[in-house]
Amino acid sequence: MDDTDWRLRGAIALVVAAGAGAFVGLNNRPQPIPVRSTSDTVVAAVPEIVVHVAGAVHMPGLVRVPADARVADAVEAAGGALPDAVLAAINLAAPLADGAQIVVPSAEAVVGGFSDGRVHINQAGADELDDLPGVGPVLAQRIVEHRDAQGGFKVPEDLLDVPGIGESKLASIRDLIAIP
Repeated sequence: MDDTDWRLRGAIALVVAAGAGAFVGLNNRPQPIPVRSTSDTVVAAVPEIVVHVAGAVHMPGLVRVPADARVADAVEAAGGALPDAVLAAINLAAPLADGAQIVVPSAEAVVGGFSDGRVHINQAGADELDDLPGVGPVLAQRIVEHRDAQGGFKVPEDLLDVPGIGESKLASIRDLIAIP
């Protein structure tokens, strides 16, 4: 091998070593710490639902409440109950569902039952539901528990989800119930 070959090999080795050193040096540099500005911070929004509050409240209409709200929260969001409201006629502890309607009856509506004579299944207690034909105390309690768990009934057919209520039972009580 002559001197030129050794020089060429030496130059190649030097280039390879320099490249490797540069590569290692670049990869060993401290990496910057990612910084987030406060404008990047996302505030978790509390999920809300919209419910319709009607009847004996100061400001009937649509109200927005947190997704875990109860009937009492919706009544309060509607300005609170009027002096003649009969809050004992509704379940204030019932959880709400988006799109539900809460009717706060007045004393006038409650005297002798609801003014239209039908049982309002979203407000009636088990004893009132028990008065419906073919609905005994056990089924009445199932209706109340299902209503409270689901946030109320939107249409009469929702009663079909209650164990013990089929098409024929629903047909026998359909004209006797109301879903405000």
